[in-house]
Parts: sequence; structure tokens; C-alpha cells
Amino acid sequence: MQLALAPFPASRCDAFACAHLLSARDLSLRAATTQDLPFMRKLYGLLRADELNQVAWPEAVRQPFLDSQFSLQHHHFVTHYARADFYVVQHQGTDAGRLYLLREPPYFHIIEIALLPAYRGGGLGSILLAWVKALAAENSADGIDLHVDQRNPDAQRLYARQGFAVTHREGPYIGMRWIRNAQLS
Repeated sequence: MQLALAPFPASRCDAFACAHLLSARDLSLRAATTQDLPFMRKLYGLLRADELNQVAWPEAVRQPFLDSQFSLQHHHFVTHYARADFYVVQHQGTDAGRLYLLREPPYFHIIEIALLPAYRGGGLGSILLAWVKALAAENSADGIDLHVDQRNPDAQRLYARQGFAVTHREGPYIGMRWIRNAQLS
């Protein structure tokens, strides 16, 4: 049985703030809507592909599992982070990923940043992080928190290069924090 998907909360953030950081690499953000849910479902499935490839499930079992997990994750995000901004990341006008951001001081919280496989490894994640950092600075936030899956070493390296430091481990996730004004490189 599939859950009905809740709509995204109304966007609370001006995606045009610090937009020059995004437009330099042909990136843009737009508020996610219910019309984006099929794209978000597809992205979620691609994010879980490596994990599910280790299980010999037929497609008739795999897809309903992914659909139910996506529905549960979506419900959790829009319920527990109702004050967050839910963005579709676009590259040259094409949907390339998502960025979910809670902008509440003292630390902004990146709920999720995810790109389609074709858009990974080319610097777009760094550009998105630079945008979030500039937004945090513009809003006088002390920094940014996030969690990264410990099975995602590429993302861990990206965050470390961007000045995020490990703060704690929580189950399969590593908590990381970037502190504005810290002398990290």
C-alpha cells in the first residue's frame, strides 16, 4: 500500500539571494512542487541503486519497495522540516537534483543535497555548498550542519574539502559542521 504524498511546504527562502554563485555554472534553484515528485522518486531510486544491487530482488519487488521508502522519506522531510526550503536543482534548465535546506539559526541545516549520477563529480556540489555558505553568512548564521551516509566517501571528501568537520556519528550517518569565520581550508 502506497502512502499519499504530501505537498511540499511553501518556500520560505529567496532562491535569488547570492544567485550569481549558481548562475556562473549554469545552475539554478526553483521551489519543488508536487509535479516534481516523479523526478524526486526517480532520483531517490538512483541514490539507492548501489545498495539495492546487493539484493537479488526481482523488479516487481524492488520498485514497490523503493516507492514505499521514497514515500516515507518524503513524508518525514515535509513533516519534520516543514519550515525548510525544498529546491529542485537545475543545470542549464534541466532537473539535475535536489537541495533541501532548513534556514534556522544558529546553524542552517542541509537536510539533503543529491544530484543525478550524470551531474556528480563535476563541481556542482561545491557550487551548491558555496551558495548555502553565502546564504548562511548573509543571514548571520553561525554555520551549517549536515549528515552524510558513512557509505558515501565521495560526499564525505567533498564536505571535508569545503571545510566541514566531523562532529559525531549517529547510526549509519556522520554529522558534520561548517563554522562561519572558522579558519578552515
